[in-house]
Amino acid sequence: MNPFSTLGIRHDIVNAITELGFENPTPIQEQAIPVLLSGSNDFVGLAQTGTGKTAAFGLPLLELLDFSQNYPQALILCPTRELCLQITNDLKNYAKNLPDVHVVAVYGGAAISDQLRQIKRGVQIVVATPGRMLDIINRKAVDFTKVKYVVLDEADEMLNMGFQEDIDQILFTTPEDKKTWLFSATMPGEVRRIAKKYMTDPFELTMGTKNTGNVNIEHEYYVVKARDKYAAFKRIVDFNPEIFGIVFCRTKIETQEIAEALMKDGYNADSLHGDLSQQQRDRVMKRYRDRSLQLLIATDVAARGIDVNDVTHVINYSLPDEIENYTHRSGRTARAGKSGISIAIINSKESGKIRQIERVIGKQFTKAEIPSGFDVCEKQLFGLVHKVHNVAVSEDQIEQYLPRIMEEFKDLDKAEIIKRFASLEFNRFLDYYKNAPDLNASAEDSGRGERGDKFGRTGFKSDFTRLFINLGSVDDFSRGDMLGFICNQAKISGKTIGKIDLKGVYTFFEVENEFADKVQQEFSKNIEFQGRPVRVELAGDRGLEGGGGGGNRPRGGGGYGGKRDGGGGGYRGNSGGGGYRGNSGGSGRREGGSGYGGGGRREGGSSYGGGNREGGGGGGFRDFSGKTREERSSRKRR
Repeated sequence: MNPFSTLGIRHDIVNAITELGFENPTPIQEQAIPVLLSGSNDFVGLAQTGTGKTAAFGLPLLELLDFSQNYPQALILCPTRELCLQITNDLKNYAKNLPDVHVVAVYGGAAISDQLRQIKRGVQIVVATPGRMLDIINRKAVDFTKVKYVVLDEADEMLNMGFQEDIDQILFTTPEDKKTWLFSATMPGEVRRIAKKYMTDPFELTMGTKNTGNVNIEHEYYVVKARDKYAAFKRIVDFNPEIFGIVFCRTKIETQEIAEALMKDGYNADSLHGDLSQQQRDRVMKRYRDRSLQLLIATDVAARGIDVNDVTHVINYSLPDEIENYTHRSGRTARAGKSGISIAIINSKESGKIRQIERVIGKQFTKAEIPSGFDVCEKQLFGLVHKVHNVAVSEDQIEQYLPRIMEEFKDLDKAEIIKRFASLEFNRFLDYYKNAPDLNASAEDSGRGERGDKFGRTGFKSDFTRLFINLGSVDDFSRGDMLGFICNQAKISGKTIGKIDLKGVYTFFEVENEFADKVQQEFSKNIEFQGRPVRVELAGDRGLEGGGGGGNRPRGGGGYGGKRDGGGGGYRGNSGGGGYRGNSGGSGRREGGSGYGGGGRREGGSSYGGGNREGGGGGGFRDFSGKTREERSSRKRR
């Protein structure tokens, strides 16, 4: 018998959650569900993210509501649209064996007309972000006078985001005799005040110590100079070949810049922040959940409520301004009882903030060293060996090629084959890393007067040519999309592209001078997008410097050959040009497009553009030197 049955959950729901992989309740579920099923108490539940809070309140709601009645009986408020959609989908999955269950997601960034139509057709559970919910209430399009249960999920974050007034106005429209269930990872004073204001003698359940972190998370920090931060970050990533992580930044701009730099360096990465449209956000999250992305670069707000299984690492590229947010960040990993690692990359001046976080989460950080170039090489080599050893062999498909393979290797014994296989990867890594610098900051380094690098995004003005392309955001391009499109059509490496200035119906972009003619030449070959011609010209020739105007230019486009939600990963064209553009060449994509290629291999797969990425020989190791773009450019000119 499934243990959920003993908690009072009906058979139809238990069958549904069993199919979803629910075998044993988490501590918060085990303790909260019996209390909530009584339906007689207000409730405050304090538990870390990833502990199963959605099921803790969702399963009791499905038991308590009368689904023969088609009016709003439960309202769930949450801080972000991602979390709103996630809760909605979870509830629908829990209730798939129940008749006449109607759940609607109400959130900004999507057509309000569709949401209004769903509410009008009849709904028992409304899951909403406060801003959009208040908008619908003000339109008098929903009646909450018969609501029996209100759930405030991630209450601390809703208050941090400034939703206090919206919540007050929303709850004013609900009856006084309703039951209020509040769930939060932390219990700051603001949450305590809202509990006192809207609840009567609530049952309070705390899993673990208040405001502490998940016990299954290891916390590490690295101290580097500001100018080495990005290079150190990449080296950490490559020291963990199987990493599947979320990288947190402080601002939208920083998030976008790091994501673009990573894509140019051949990583399967993309950004998630508040300036993306809902369609763009959905596309990014789909790729991340499908593991087409290895790294998701996000702001705190955008990443709230993201529940993706098996996230191995959370990387704090920038520490949060609010210490409590560290708990939320680190809670993206080690979900559902699994283990994970939370990493902070800091300069020496931020060591005091690490001590503050330690006091809040009740756990010590481990000071780690940025791995040396040789350490990375060794880790990548054995990661590849491990992958080969454990790869699933399709006997039926490989059988036809075995005679030719055996013929090719007939003069080599097993030991020779292994040595050559290992050397194929290891020699290139060793050659590249033989002069790799130590990126660890000494205790004496104060970071005073340092400026962080710009992730290789742009160089000196003289190193780049500014071009115009008649595609923009109205064609549903993000900057990452545009990067991929240009590189695939022009058959150049993403490392040759500088700043991308995305406008409505056109875009300016920088390309290294030596590739400017090639880009214009490739785009002169009758490239089309959705049946319309694409033009690339020198920006100055159009009188559009400074980004103004636009006129009546056609929104052309073309040749975007493949799905945009494809594999991601560096946007390398047929010219080779993987991450490290050394003597070995490079193909520009990670193995199989999965985001797990480890080191510098870029084999197979496709990205935006859909063409084959055969490229040059070898895997194309990424540039971890920390050298700026201008340094690399001058080296090439020499």
